[in-house]
Amino acid sequence: MAKVRARSRPAASHRIAIKRAYEAPAAADGPRILIDRLWPRGIAKAALKLDAWPRALAPSTALRKWYGHDPHRFAEFRRRYRDELAPHQDELAALRAMIKGRNATLLTATRELDLSHARVLREILEKA
Repeated sequence: MAKVRARSRPAASHRIAIKRAYEAPAAADGPRILIDRLWPRGIAKAALKLDAWPRALAPSTALRKWYGHDPHRFAEFRRRYRDELAPHQDELAALRAMIKGRNATLLTATRELDLSHARVLREILEKA
């Protein structure tokens, strides 16, 4: 008689998605967190359906303007943005607690998601 092994289920994977604030909310979004310092233009507050808006976790205006989404500056932007986030460990911890064990969506108005602070913030949140 052959032995039957019980199959173990893989751990549920929870993801942190990045979306433009202008995209419609979806059921799978989980908590929706606006991570820009400024409110996205042309969107009514009720339409965005936010769960949080931790402005302290957005890049400073000076850093954002210096960077200008120049691909050649992204590595330095990432370093400087991480430096700016260092004193905000309490806000990062609160955000991690809010999304722990759930899908979550980081919202930003930027057009270039791969070259944005959202990508850097997601990396930081996923390492915890």
